[in-house]
Amino acid sequence: MAYDQQKIFLKAKEQIEKHNLFFIEDIVSFLPCTKTTFYDFFPLDSNEMNTIKGMLDQNKIVTKSSIRSKLFKSDKAAELLALYKLICTESERDALSMQKVDHTSGGEKIGISTIQWVDGKDS
Repeated sequence: MAYDQQKIFLKAKEQIEKHNLFFIEDIVSFLPCTKTTFYDFFPLDSNEMNTIKGMLDQNKIVTKSSIRSKLFKSDKAAELLALYKLICTESERDALSMQKVDHTSGGEKIGISTIQWVDGKDS
């Protein structure tokens, strides 16, 4: 079957917008071609693929922003905590974590020279 590259490209852009798609595999499911044909037409470094990836990234940004906005407006503790974990610093995230384990000794990594043996002798 002969495919029209320009029509496939236009159809891909249309489906990204229409269905708020995030992944290339999702686009292909809406197109009248195989994934192999799609990648043959639009190699990873092509202008068309860059356009497609830009559209997918934009959908991701808009969707993530919308989710964060909904979480911010929530009065549910779990949703507020989820938002906080998304936007907090690494040290704040560590303080929130119930499973954080510090495998250091006074801020230093544990090495053979810092280990004290049961009989009180160093190795």
